[in-house]
Amino acid sequence: MKKLSERDKKYLWHPLTQHKRHPTMLGIHRATGAILIDEDEKEYIDGIASWYTAMYGHCNPQITQRVAQQMLQLDQVVFSGFTHEPAIALSEALMEILPYNQAKLFFSDNGSTATEIGIKMALQYFYNKGEKRTVMLAFEEGFHGDTFGAMSVSGLSSYNGPFEQHFIAVERIPVPTSETIGKILETLEERLKKEDVAGFIYEPLVQGAAGMKMHHSEHLCRILRVLKLNGIITIADEVMTGFGKTGTNFASDQITVKPDILCLSKALTAGLLPMAITSCTQKIYDAFYEDEIVKGFFHGHTYTANPLACTAALAALELLRSSEIQSHIQRIIKNHQEFNKLVKDHPKVESTRQLGIIYALDLKTQTARYGNLRDQLFAHFMEQGVFLRPLGNTIYVLPPYVVSDAQLQKVYAAILSALDIMP
Repeated sequence: MKKLSERDKKYLWHPLTQHKRHPTMLGIHRATGAILIDEDEKEYIDGIASWYTAMYGHCNPQITQRVAQQMLQLDQVVFSGFTHEPAIALSEALMEILPYNQAKLFFSDNGSTATEIGIKMALQYFYNKGEKRTVMLAFEEGFHGDTFGAMSVSGLSSYNGPFEQHFIAVERIPVPTSETIGKILETLEERLKKEDVAGFIYEPLVQGAAGMKMHHSEHLCRILRVLKLNGIITIADEVMTGFGKTGTNFASDQITVKPDILCLSKALTAGLLPMAITSCTQKIYDAFYEDEIVKGFFHGHTYTANPLACTAALAALELLRSSEIQSHIQRIIKNHQEFNKLVKDHPKVESTRQLGIIYALDLKTQTARYGNLRDQLFAHFMEQGVFLRPLGNTIYVLPPYVVSDAQLQKVYAAILSALDIMP
């Protein structure tokens, strides 16, 4: 039989890929812990937890066994008019760790739909109240997904270019720094006088797709406070940051002003099955709780609250709250800190940053987001047996919590060797 990489070419169209430049995909046929294994039995350390999902390791038996048991009892059922134990149990467990003001959970399929739902909730909240507020605010360089509402509030033109004429009304504000926060607040307060802004969506503390760019909680807090005082719905997109990656269960735990709406996916189900949740406050829910049917939230997905995905998420939550995983998080943080001491003054490194298990460095060179240098770095890392996906001139590490110290050292060594061969 032909290799996976050859069979793949006939019918498959891959995401974020210009196939004329990259016609061949690597065939991965199994995975365990922090390791991906290709069809030639070569191993790769998964340095980004497969897009921040498989945080407890691939094929974790504590999750797969629970899902296998659930599969024999209830695999799928419509969530409109029905409910089931996995969804209820997950809601109860999740509410124990969500920010204190969250009250209701709405299920969907992925990160884009989680944010899409948050945006729709904010817009319909004011529609139901009879107020004409149709503008969304978002940070510059934010990324919130690939559906139309999510694209609208995202600020990365490499993803959005062909579709911008179809977007909802969005205005962007700069990500705050110590030097700019005063001016941002002044401009924001003046802008809000028009009373047409419905919501503000933001990635708290870390903008993932922008290159793991980080901002301070106190500055974000000041922005959120102004928005709250003006009745604007705040939407925290924690699709990437959620479930321990920033050192706390959610990045919002490090911010005094809590969001009205919070979006979750990726590590929610530990990478095993697709699912997302958009949570909200009682105030948001109450705006839809009316005798008029049209004021309900008429959004639905076929696999909403799939029992298998809910079971995976519940098992993942139990792992997150375990002393073992919490210890791993602290261990990874310390490893990153030690590596930072080694690399931060390297002549080819412009800057470094870290929050929780997220570590990033910027190279002293500029390159296109998916340009030649990025491709060369990716190829070098894979040759070293390390799976990392540079974002332009940013190299970042976001490993599974179960990665070993030895595996982390191999990741760091691959980065150092990449720096040595750069022009």
